[in-house]
Amino acid sequence: MSPVEIGSISVVAIVVLIYLGVYIPVALASVSFATIWIVSERPILAVNFLRQAVGDSVTEYEFATIPLFTFMGLLVSKAGLGTDVYEVMNQAFRRVRGGIGMATVGANAVFAAVTGSSIASASVFTRISVPEMLRLDYNRRFAVGVVAGSSVLGMIIPPSAMLIIYAFVAEVSVGDMFIAGILPGILLAVAYILYIAVTGRISPRSIGGRVMDVAESELLSGMQILNKTAPIVILICIVLGGIYTGWLTPVEAGAAGSLAALVIAVLRRRMTGRSFWEALLETGHITASILFLITTASLYSRMLGFVDLPNELSQFLTGNELSFFWIMVAYVILMLFLGTLLDTASIILIVVPLFIDLIEPMGLSLIWFGIITVIGAEIGLLTPPLGISCFVIKATLNDDRISLKDVFLGALPFAAVMLVILIILIRFPAVSTYLLN
Repeated sequence: MSPVEIGSISVVAIVVLIYLGVYIPVALASVSFATIWIVSERPILAVNFLRQAVGDSVTEYEFATIPLFTFMGLLVSKAGLGTDVYEVMNQAFRRVRGGIGMATVGANAVFAAVTGSSIASASVFTRISVPEMLRLDYNRRFAVGVVAGSSVLGMIIPPSAMLIIYAFVAEVSVGDMFIAGILPGILLAVAYILYIAVTGRISPRSIGGRVMDVAESELLSGMQILNKTAPIVILICIVLGGIYTGWLTPVEAGAAGSLAALVIAVLRRRMTGRSFWEALLETGHITASILFLITTASLYSRMLGFVDLPNELSQFLTGNELSFFWIMVAYVILMLFLGTLLDTASIILIVVPLFIDLIEPMGLSLIWFGIITVIGAEIGLLTPPLGISCFVIKATLNDDRISLKDVFLGALPFAAVMLVILIILIRFPAVSTYLLN
C-alpha cells in the first residue's frame, strides 16, 4: 500500500477506535505513532515525531488560557451566577408564551460568555429551568429540548474550549477566534428565541405552559436586578472587553477574569476553602485532559502531513473541479455524520487537519472556517447516539417522566435551527469576521 492509503486507513481506524470507547488521545497517539513507524519503517522516526509534538504544543504560552478560563468558569458556577441571570431573564419574559424557554436561552447565552462550557450550562439549567417549566405545564420535550439546544452556546460564545482547541490546531490567534465567535453566538441565541416565539403562535401545544401569574410585590426590584447582573457584566467586560480593545491578551484576560470571579465568589460568601480546593482540582483534571488531547492531535497532524494525505485530498477535490459550494456541502455532511458518533473535540481534531490545507489556498479565512467547524461539530451534541448534552440533561434531571428519547426529540428542532444558522454563516462569511475588521 502507498503512504496515502495507509494514512487513509489510519484515519478510519482512529474513528472506529473512538467509537468503540478507546480514550480519544490514546486512539490518536497509538494509530499515528504506528502509521509513521509502518510508512517509514524506522521506529526512531516515530519517537522523534512524538517528541516534537510534545515539545512544540504544550510549551506554547497561549496554552495558559485553558486552565485560566476553566478555573474562571468553575468559580462562576460555584458563585451561583447562572441562577441569578436566569431569575432576571425569567422576569423579563414572564408575560410571553414560551417565556421561560426564552429566558433559558438568554440566561444560557450570558452564562456562556463567562464559562465556555456546554456541559456546565446543561447541568446548571437542567436543575433550575426544567423543574419550573414542568411546574407550569410546559411540554416536557420542549422543557428539556430548550435546555439542550441553548447549552451549546457555551461552545460558541467566547471564552470557549472548542475555539481554543481549533485555534491551536489551525495555528490562528485565540483572541481572534474569541472575537469572531461573538456575533454568531448572539445570532444563534436570537434564532432560538425567534423559533420559540413563532412555534408558540403556530403550534402552542408543542410548547405548552401557561403565563406566570406573579404579584408585583414578588418582582425583583431595580436594585436586586442590578445586584444579580452586575457581577456577570463585570466579568464579560473584563474578559471580552479586554481582548476586543487590545488591552489584554487572551492569557491576561483569563487571569484577570479568574481573579475577578474569585473576588465575586468570596464577596457573595459562596467560596469556602473546600470549594476553592475542589475548583483547583477540577481545573487540573480538565486542563490535563485537554493538553493531552492537543498533544496527541499535534502528532496526528504531523502523521497526516508525513503521509501527504491532506495534499492528496486537495488534489482529488480540485481535480474533480468541485466548487466552493460542494466542498462546503461535503464538509458539513462529514461533520454531521461524525457528530452522531464522536464528541466535538474529536471532530475538530480529526477533520480540520484534513481540510485546512484545502481551505487556505482558496483564500478563505481560517477564523471563519473555525466558527463553521465548531458550530457544525456542536450539532452533534444534540443528535443521537452520542449527544453528550442530552445525556448530561437526562442524568442531571433524574426524572422518570422524561426519557432519553424525549430529550433527543426535544433537542431536534434546535439542532435544525443550528443547521440553518450554519448555512447562513457559510453564505455570509463576513458575519463571523465583521468584528475583526
